[in-house]
Amino acid sequence: MVMLNRAIHSALKDCFKLRRSEKILILSDEEKKSLGYAFYEKATELSDHPYLLVIPTSGNHRVEPPKHISGLMCHVDAIVMLTQRSLSHTQARRNASQHGARIASLPAVTKETLIRTLNGDYTQLINTSRKLADILTIGRSAHLMTPAGTDITFSLSRMRGYADTGMIHEAGHFSNLPAGEGCAAPAQSTTNGRLVIDASFSGIGLIHKPIHMSVQNGYAVRITGDEEAQKLRKLLKPHGRSGRHIAEIGIGTNPNAKITGCTLEDEKVLGTVHMALGNNVSFGGKVSVGCHFDGVMLKPTLIIDGKSILEDDVLQV
Repeated sequence: MVMLNRAIHSALKDCFKLRRSEKILILSDEEKKSLGYAFYEKATELSDHPYLLVIPTSGNHRVEPPKHISGLMCHVDAIVMLTQRSLSHTQARRNASQHGARIASLPAVTKETLIRTLNGDYTQLINTSRKLADILTIGRSAHLMTPAGTDITFSLSRMRGYADTGMIHEAGHFSNLPAGEGCAAPAQSTTNGRLVIDASFSGIGLIHKPIHMSVQNGYAVRITGDEEAQKLRKLLKPHGRSGRHIAEIGIGTNPNAKITGCTLEDEKVLGTVHMALGNNVSFGGKVSVGCHFDGVMLKPTLIIDGKSILEDDVLQV
């Protein structure tokens, strides 16, 4: 319990720089309410205005919270979203960010992940994430390959790179906790080739037999494999063609993260690459759909504008 309290203190003190006068909302669901209470207890030591709200656990990612909760989110200074299903790509989260709330999203997080990754030493993570975000912003063409069979190209022209550093110090800032990635949306309709997911996938967990995707003009037109591929097709079916949209490229930068089956942590593992399906309006993309699923790949080689950024999971920057 002591180590968990230290991790939560680091989240609120180092990552948020929470001040005594600020209003902070701990938004949890039934499945994560024990962690929600732990965050609330620590928040009472740092803020005179802590609030804890527990909502029912949603069956799907990106389900919008009720309107009265969305409204409350726009009237606090800081929000910790501790839910089993991600609220990161909801309109409610974007509205709260636009109203100046500083927000951290921790979907499906475990106490073990918090203890492992929130230790107060974020210098390397911050610098690497920002450097990668700059490379993705400046870059024009990209080629991603993995030993499992990924071989895919896409354009980054006129797309902005983002650094997820976990430092949520300014009004409107948003981050995952744990943090640690540089990411961008591929330019619309430019992604082509083959994706092979061999580490983990949102809503599925650890991948035991790789998921193969044929990608044409920005969409996964064919998904094959064994049980995990069947689960993915089932997850995507309610969202139609837009759910198969290639939404994001991200590069992990967190040296303390490890592959566990929880995508929140898996996609942050140093030297991994993930690509997402579905919504990408939060990254400056054009597709707004009710899902955002990340697939994590091992030992990637990523070439941008002819220069190696990653070689077999080793950063070259």
